[in-house]
Amino acid sequence: MQKILIVEDDPDIQELLQNFLQEAGYETALAGDGVEALSLFSAHAFDLILLDLLLPKIDGFGVCELIRRQSQIPIIMLTALSGEAEQIRGLDLHVDDYITKPFSMPILVRKIAAVLRRSGLTENSSRQTIAYKSLILDLDNYSALADGQPVALTQREFEILRELLTHQGRVLTRQNLLDRLWRYDFYGDERVVDTHIKNLRKKPGIDFIQTVRGVGYRVDKEN
Repeated sequence: MQKILIVEDDPDIQELLQNFLQEAGYETALAGDGVEALSLFSAHAFDLILLDLLLPKIDGFGVCELIRRQSQIPIIMLTALSGEAEQIRGLDLHVDDYITKPFSMPILVRKIAAVLRRSGLTENSSRQTIAYKSLILDLDNYSALADGQPVALTQREFEILRELLTHQGRVLTRQNLLDRLWRYDFYGDERVVDTHIKNLRKKPGIDFIQTVRGVGYRVDKEN
């Protein structure tokens, strides 16, 4: 069963979301402020986060930024603020969807399902594996199989492949990958990404990484 972290400070909305999502077949956990949300995120494995923007202690933007430093877990931001600036800031933090209040519960459930599909995760994966064509990535053990045979990957190769597969259909620029994986400890040439991609393409079962000239790299969504 997929597990969703609901981060919302209004008890009535908390209860409404929890009841509706449980009826839809999801397991849920509740956090009433940003600090509690980060604590639960660190202690448990979740498949998706529903994140309110206006939170006590640490607001939704702060929570999202801290989570994005260590994880690409799907995040749907919920907010009563519908201004363009807020939406742009959320998208810049790589939220997967942005829903303004009030919203329809049936539509929210469908958006959750769509985001989980785009992330490449299935109900049975519990965020442990990603399957694409003949390749399976084990997210817990940083290991990979192609046609059932082990594929030797360095940690950075694994992380680049994970990013591409969790963002199927999107172009990730070199800078995107540097920001997500190298973060603040990288001061060299961004072409280092090209070297890792070149090495990945030599590995069994990894013949699907496409170059978007002058931009970056993409993996097409699997049909």
